[in-house]
Amino acid sequence: MTLFAKKFFKDPDVETSLSMLLQKLGEHQKVFSGPKPADVQKTQSYQETIEAFSKIRAGQLYYPYLSSGLGQGVFIELGDGSIKYDFIIGIGVHLLGHSHPKIIEACLKASLRDTVMQGNLQQDELSYEFSKLLLDTATKNGAKLSHCFLTSSGVMANENGLKIAFQKNTPKDRILAFEKCFMGRTLALSQITDKPAFREGLPITYKIDYLPFFDASCPKESIQKTLSVLKKYLDQFPNQHAVMCFELVQGEAGFHPGSHEFFVAIMHELKKQGIAILVDEIQTFGRLSEPFAFQHFNLDDYVDIVTVGKATQVCATLFTENYRPKPGLLSQTFTGSTTAIASGKVVIEELIKNNHFGKNGKNQKMFVFFESKLKEIEKRHPDLIKGPYGIGGMIAFTPFDGTKEKTTSFIKKLFDNGVLAFTAGDQPTRTRFLLPLGVITEKDINAVCEIVEKTLLECRGHP
Repeated sequence: MTLFAKKFFKDPDVETSLSMLLQKLGEHQKVFSGPKPADVQKTQSYQETIEAFSKIRAGQLYYPYLSSGLGQGVFIELGDGSIKYDFIIGIGVHLLGHSHPKIIEACLKASLRDTVMQGNLQQDELSYEFSKLLLDTATKNGAKLSHCFLTSSGVMANENGLKIAFQKNTPKDRILAFEKCFMGRTLALSQITDKPAFREGLPITYKIDYLPFFDASCPKESIQKTLSVLKKYLDQFPNQHAVMCFELVQGEAGFHPGSHEFFVAIMHELKKQGIAILVDEIQTFGRLSEPFAFQHFNLDDYVDIVTVGKATQVCATLFTENYRPKPGLLSQTFTGSTTAIASGKVVIEELIKNNHFGKNGKNQKMFVFFESKLKEIEKRHPDLIKGPYGIGGMIAFTPFDGTKEKTTSFIKKLFDNGVLAFTAGDQPTRTRFLLPLGVITEKDINAVCEIVEKTLLECRGHP
């Protein structure tokens, strides 16, 4: 007998209604063709709303950004009527851009399902399908990952990864991480994130030992230096390290990629010591030449625990059978919304289907093209820009002298001129982009680079 749910979802009237909504979406998105200034009649009320919201949340919004609720690909409309190029996509969340028809379709269908939020006692078939898709994607090159636990945020995915590692390797209680790393802002993860300001006034919860990250200017020396520091810690605290946390591309530090040789040298030593290898893919997933950065760097044989988020909409912790936790360690009321789970499935399927991966995939092509356009700006104005830096859909450059004040001033002016970007790193502070790879074109990159150059010239000489 057919399930009642299947009859409902296949009802001709339901399918027609969904089709009509998607058709109307396409019609209304035709107005998005480029950046647009704010509507002067909306400016005052919009600013009042921004100020009221900032007061409620006890802190200013970084940008005066409140979406109207509609966008199209690389474009987003704000509540003041302005339209911006979004080249930071919520710090990496909207990999398929704004109001993508397949995402909207998935959300519409998901919103008709039983539960708004899925969790410990209420899960849907979509949870299984998404988890299996993640694992199938993660293991396609031979990684031994065999389990997937969904969660509502990237920081919780990392928290779960740490809990798994500590339980397996008890009573070891120390953590290894890279200098300038970022893992999150919870009480625990703010201890690992190498930014003292993020843990000011917080009690010490973990013992962290930091290793220098890869230096591409002297690769062999960099490997030896890091191994030397690692040996020092292992000798100083014998059999006390439970896990090492890896960012394979340092995001918040300024988009610094490591190398296969660098990571293998470290991971080989960790394996000998029985120290768990946790790879944080919250920002890197979907942006390099392979779905996972550990696949891009050919580290499939080494990973024990991998976390994903941002682009996947719902987040997850993947781990090997050897790190399977005891009952009770992982559980939570919410693992994610039904719409987020459905959307995440679409994101992964679209990236795979539309040839984003491989040496000649779209991710790499967009990076090479964007890199070439930024280099042209640097050639014309060597005093205004240094770089670019990064990899795949993660690209950055240093404006002016790289001081935090000048870079922040630059990106705020860039926002006013119609482009959303963000900062990364410290001394120097860079301008960074996380590209909407699912929809971006060379035409979009050309247009944004024209605005970048114009804004650099406008900001020249200003503090």
